Amino acid sequence: MSESYVIIGDGIAGSSAAEAIREAAPDADVTVVTDEGEALYNRILIKEFAKGKLPEAPISIHEPDWYDERDIDLELNTLVTGVDPDAHTIRTHDGEEISYDKLLVAAGGTPNQLPVENSDAEGVHHFWTFQDARQIREHAEEADTGVVVGAGLLGIDLAAICGGQDVDAKYLMRGDRWWRYALSAEGAEIIHEGLREKGVEPVFESGADHFETNDDGEVVATVDGNGERHESEFVGVAIGLDFNVEILQDTEATIDNGVHVDEYMRTEVDDVYAAGDITQYWDTIMDERAQNGSWGSAKQQGALAGKTMLADAGHDVDIEPFRWVSSYSITHFDFPFLSFGFPTMGDESCERKYSDTEWRRLTFKDGKLIGGVLIGNLAPQSKYKQLIKDEAVVADQQDVLLQENFEIDELAIPQEQ
Repeated sequence: MSESYVIIGDGIAGSSAAEAIREAAPDADVTVVTDEGEALYNRILIKEFAKGKLPEAPISIHEPDWYDERDIDLELNTLVTGVDPDAHTIRTHDGEEISYDKLLVAAGGTPNQLPVENSDAEGVHHFWTFQDARQIREHAEEADTGVVVGAGLLGIDLAAICGGQDVDAKYLMRGDRWWRYALSAEGAEIIHEGLREKGVEPVFESGADHFETNDDGEVVATVDGNGERHESEFVGVAIGLDFNVEILQDTEATIDNGVHVDEYMRTEVDDVYAAGDITQYWDTIMDERAQNGSWGSAKQQGALAGKTMLADAGHDVDIEPFRWVSSYSITHFDFPFLSFGFPTMGDESCERKYSDTEWRRLTFKDGKLIGGVLIGNLAPQSKYKQLIKDEAVVADQQDVLLQENFEIDELAIPQEQ
């Protein structure tokens, strides 16, 4: 009998794993199970679609024919409710059992809902899937007023959608600035001004206390934490993800707001692996557990998981530990924005402003560069990422690192590094 590989999730992690398995094991049975109603699409581009900048066509990455051509069984609209590691089976919402020899969980997460009154009202949107983007685009095209809640990387996408659709919106933030864990007040103000130019007004030290609805259950206003009322026919909420770890809750896998995996994407359960947003992987650069939701990271994790599954099944496949410096870019403004590594962590940081729309911040831990944020000039990103991979101790040379066009060979790096 041929080996059976089952993958839960058809995001970039699950799809990359399926592709890696099929390339190395042409006779294996490969099944991809997803609760979504469509095959892999580009999560990065759905925000541009929701802004009205792109039609649907460029968003899809894989059509059903892609799976047929590779003899991959794709099961859409199928929710996995549990895993039985002893029987090597998964259970679905309709009672079906699917057997596996190797299982990959790449199920991602579900947007958190605000724990406030009327947070489930008609017109309150969460932004994660392509179907979410369709509903957001349709509603935003009709709405005149709006509110966005959530001062992070997904929240600013919703704010930009309001700006792109000419929705007069307020962006409610609990703190004194956007993404306050990664940006200082000086860097954040560049983003704030960009939002204002798009017609979105930041409201600091606020947050949402509750939503008001009409007789039809539709949201009409948002009352913030200070009691101020904001008209809002459209509401976008982005306050993080609840990772779909319940799939493995009855197994011996370690779960802590994510599934623990080693540097090869193995869980602690025999023949069960995980990849993508859902993982708390062992970061070989930081030498500790980390979690990252970027597209590039998920793709690399998925490909590695597929190869690890093959190697553990006895295939002659080379695998190397996961070692990746992630990045996340924002293209909503007239200036570019990019974060890399772990910009919210560290014990030391430095920053510099170069112009009204150019700013840079770097973070360090134990003297090593671990992350940063670039606004306006993204050219140095590859050099910074290389220093992170090299685990170079460079915190004592911040003046060099902050030069607008610095070169690595200008740094004095000990030979043993």
